[in-house]
Amino acid sequence: MGDEDRGAQYPSYLNLLEDGELARRAEQAVAGLAECTGCARQCRADRISLRGRKPFCRTGRLAWVSSFFPHHGEEDCLRGRYGSGTIFFSHCNLRCVFCQNFDISWQAAGRPVSAETLARMMLELQARQCHNINLVTPSHVVPQILEALVLAAKQGLRLPLVYNTGGYDSLQTLRLLDGVVDIYMPDLKFMDPEVADELAKAPDYPQVVQAAIREMHRQVGDLVVDASGVARRGLLVRHLVMPGGKAGTREAMRFLAQQVSPNTYVNIMRQYRPEGYAFRYPEIDRPVTMAEWREALAVARQEGIHRLDK
Repeated sequence: MGDEDRGAQYPSYLNLLEDGELARRAEQAVAGLAECTGCARQCRADRISLRGRKPFCRTGRLAWVSSFFPHHGEEDCLRGRYGSGTIFFSHCNLRCVFCQNFDISWQAAGRPVSAETLARMMLELQARQCHNINLVTPSHVVPQILEALVLAAKQGLRLPLVYNTGGYDSLQTLRLLDGVVDIYMPDLKFMDPEVADELAKAPDYPQVVQAAIREMHRQVGDLVVDASGVARRGLLVRHLVMPGGKAGTREAMRFLAQQVSPNTYVNIMRQYRPEGYAFRYPEIDRPVTMAEWREALAVARQEGIHRLDK
């Protein structure tokens, strides 16, 4: 199939599949599991034999999947008419005390799956007419995703990939994904290292996520949607408003407008609620108020961000 036949509706990884580059990247990523530096933790654990140091993500050779289904609760530009084909990966490389998916990230709801099983999940979501494959919390399982993608693409997968991440991603891994991922959707959680340390055990999170978002934008640019309003390619940033301004909204929006692009598509989310261990932290042990959310929207516009999810 030539590029002239593909058009914008075909995902970029098909080019890498045809010349063997996708398989080479999968092999490289899987080999790296023996001394893993795949995410920003750089813990160097042996995730193949699981001898010695334990991986921070608590994930070995196989990815764990909690669930997969057509998701109709995502942004309009992802869910479209038939839903976003979400695959929820268990475990995480962050330790957000308030995680909205606490049972998946902290308590490891789910099961290990082979590359063949993961590929079948992708193909089933395509058969159910989903608009994309939405990889939720993928940072620690990129090798497993790549090897499954090779199998799925050979069997006819033709949906764009959404990399739905907490933002704690290494540049090394993101470069492996250049030409593989069509839509990057990182969280931009915190801008203060002390807050990131207290609430996610990642004091370098602000530095890491900013570098990651700049690299994501370099690869895919601003978000592009088709005539039906469904996202085809580009960057979509999520920013969860937190009680008492803990998320650093003004600094986050200023970063996006000045160092990424003023045309960055941003979802400023108001669904924060105290989950997990949030009850241990009085400042965040309450929902976000409507006033706090509206103030965050106003701040985004003041800082030059105008493409806000509705």
